[in-house]
Amino acid sequence: MWAKVLAPDGVSLSAMTEPRFAPADVARLVGAAATVAGAAELTGTLEAIVRTAMDLTGARYGALGVLGAHGFVTEFIHMGMDSDTVERIGAPPAGHGLLGTITRVGGGVRAENIAEHPDSVGFPEHHPPMRTFLGVPIRVADAVFGNLYLTEKDEGFGDEDMALVEALATIGGSAIATARMSRRLRTVAIVEDRERIARDLHDAIIQDIFAVGLGLQVAANRVVDPVVGEELRDAATRLDEAITSLRRFIFDLRPPVWAQRRVRDELADLVYSLAEPHEADVEVLFRGEVDDLPDRLVDEILPIVRESLSNALRHADASHVSVMINRRSELVIVRTIDDGRGFSVDTSTGGMGLQNLRTRAADLSGYTEITSAPGEGTTVEVSLPL
Repeated sequence: MWAKVLAPDGVSLSAMTEPRFAPADVARLVGAAATVAGAAELTGTLEAIVRTAMDLTGARYGALGVLGAHGFVTEFIHMGMDSDTVERIGAPPAGHGLLGTITRVGGGVRAENIAEHPDSVGFPEHHPPMRTFLGVPIRVADAVFGNLYLTEKDEGFGDEDMALVEALATIGGSAIATARMSRRLRTVAIVEDRERIARDLHDAIIQDIFAVGLGLQVAANRVVDPVVGEELRDAATRLDEAITSLRRFIFDLRPPVWAQRRVRDELADLVYSLAEPHEADVEVLFRGEVDDLPDRLVDEILPIVRESLSNALRHADASHVSVMINRRSELVIVRTIDDGRGFSVDTSTGGMGLQNLRTRAADLSGYTEITSAPGEGTTVEVSLPL
């Protein structure tokens, strides 16, 4: 059975002794395992975990906060709220208050009334009322990947709910590990395909075109009719231009058209690689429907984030940096906020990095807005039309 224990700091935790589920619960968990394991992509797996937890417990709202290396929430998957409410609330939580308690104590937490819990920090304006709460950590191997949160069950969350959700968290941890491995394998396969295509283009097609061009040039020098000779030379020139275009394509080869881009995954990998050598805490947040952004826009968002985040990490002396991708109707906003030293926007030239951002946004019919002041940090916002 599952028993409640009291941690030294007074937080109510759930401790597993010998879990024994009723046959109906076993059937529900088997179904939950199939649902979660059936999601191939990492984001789909996280969404399946939240949705399944809500179904198992009858919770009205559910969320999963992915934790970064420094314990901050870097991605927040939520369900139960309509898009208008989410828009009014603003930025998602960073993982403080009661949500951070799960990380701190390393176990499940329940509350009959969130407002009365000693770790509660309240809700932002426009947030729907929430009273009952259940949260558990999700581990991948020995590390805490994130925390699963459930709220608003009329009769409150009981021992059975905690047992089911912690069992689901274990299943979810395995599914997340599998999705991560699948993504790495697909990335390797795509890279190998790109290299093979590049070799084939260079070793076979380009050589064949080059040989045809040489033949045309030789023929142009042998024909008597000057008009025909000029046409042959023009054809050889066009083949040379085609070779130049193919070589440019080889050196800038994109993934094949059937490879679905995942801006969440690509951005998380980019931010992690940039932030790793620095001491600053970096979080990545997503708002709106960003999973179906066109490839051309993903190709622009990544260098924009690279430029703005690199500036913050190298020059701002910041302790915390937030990167947000926000889709609003037909507009995508890339916002980078740091709490660093800041600068005077009116008197500073901004350097080549910020100028590159302005130029890139202008080329896409977008615009860049930079807000900063000495000692008050910097916000760089780039808005791009879809």
